[in-house]
Amino acid sequence: MQRKFDQLDDVWPAGLGRRLGAMLYDALLVLAIWLLITVLHVAFVRLILGLDAELVGQGAPQRLTLQLALLVGAFLFFAFSWMRGGMTLGMQAWRLRVQTRNGYSITLSQSLVRYLVAWLSLAAFGLGYLWVLFDSERRSWPDIASGTRIVVIPKASRR
Repeated sequence: MQRKFDQLDDVWPAGLGRRLGAMLYDALLVLAIWLLITVLHVAFVRLILGLDAELVGQGAPQRLTLQLALLVGAFLFFAFSWMRGGMTLGMQAWRLRVQTRNGYSITLSQSLVRYLVAWLSLAAFGLGYLWVLFDSERRSWPDIASGTRIVVIPKASRR
């Protein structure tokens, strides 16, 4: 179920620098997730399937299942974070939140579109993210395709 975020009048569209900073932080987290998935995949192939060490990683089925597991693992990380609180850990560090245009948390289908278009944006040499510099609303390709936006949330006031 989508939740309505607060402080909607106090947020503003995120610029490229903050987005890249959060992406760098999240890339390190995804790398850690991928290392764990790879270790589990190798353990499964060696211990459950009983393949010799020399055969690990050989053959299309092993490579394809590992690649699929890596992509699904990264998607689950992003989708869970975006749908739950609108932020990944990297986004929290840079005070960013992904939300719908109306200020709600995003859905699973929006998360999937964002994730797929993010890969496309990166494959196009980052043009999908550089688009923020040219769009009047500072939207990237994933924002446009999924009907979402990345906003900067204000610092919490100290009392």
